[in-house]
Amino acid sequence: MTLGSKIAWDDTVLPFQLDRPDIRGRVARLDGLLDRVLEQHDYPQTIEALIAETALLTALIGQTIDLRWKLSLQVRGDGPARLIATDYYSPATKGEAASIRAYASFDQDRLDPDATPFSQIGKGYFAILIDQGAGNTPYQGITPISGSSLAECAETYFAQSEQLPTRFSLTFGKSQEPGGPASWRAGGIMLQHMPKASPFAAQQGASGEDGLLAAEDILDEDQGENWRRANFLLDTVEELEMIGPKVQPTDLLVRLFHEERPRVYDAQRVQFGCTCSADRVRQSLSIYSARDIAHMTTEEGIVTADCQFCGAHYRLEPSTLGFEAQVNDDG
Repeated sequence: MTLGSKIAWDDTVLPFQLDRPDIRGRVARLDGLLDRVLEQHDYPQTIEALIAETALLTALIGQTIDLRWKLSLQVRGDGPARLIATDYYSPATKGEAASIRAYASFDQDRLDPDATPFSQIGKGYFAILIDQGAGNTPYQGITPISGSSLAECAETYFAQSEQLPTRFSLTFGKSQEPGGPASWRAGGIMLQHMPKASPFAAQQGASGEDGLLAAEDILDEDQGENWRRANFLLDTVEELEMIGPKVQPTDLLVRLFHEERPRVYDAQRVQFGCTCSADRVRQSLSIYSARDIAHMTTEEGIVTADCQFCGAHYRLEPSTLGFEAQVNDDG
């Protein structure tokens, strides 16, 4: 494969359809985007791995939804990794790249570098929030942390909250080409069965962990056979095939699913992007009282704030927050 063809698939999400079993899917590859996300903070490797997995899930999930503005994925736990948060912003116009940003909150002193990253989350919840913009009511779906990975949490979310059988196969980590620096790469495949409305889940109950629904609870016999066959084929995928760069996603789909009659659609580019601005910071500070603003004001009379996603530093005049008189009175 030439360098040009490798770059062509960097930071893309490729939608596809398996016509025979009525299954849709996505293939995602994240390369420079992950480095841009992670270079904003000096995260421990355990936290970097959790962010990489969450960003990859966000890219796959965000591209499946008819989104007009933003999809957010949040993982909250009582372990050392307290919060992993990502946002996916749909492109403003067709042909433009979607944007992804991410950050984490964690307790450095409690992190166990020898433990699996997922174990550092502990008990908590996995949530997807969809905001279609002004004038629309935001949607929020929440399921408990379950399974042994964030991918399994996402599968449980779709089975339980959306009753959509969903499967993720993901790989991510640092790689290094000869003579080049080490960088983060990630690749993944998402499968999602589009079931007909069915009473099976209600009649049969839930067979998943902690009484949660699983894919098998949602599908009838014929659908279940198709779903198991597609999953069996996905199980043959190799990690290097998913992250590339020697196997193109289109070739990978033919290799895995040629008997399922795969069709591909236009790939969606994704990039690192943050929507923070001075105006958004002012809006977020509007919930604070004059006394709170006074405590945030430096000796030079400036209110400072940092963006958790991109690290941008803002210096604001208290008067632009509508608090000049109150702050001066408190001073």
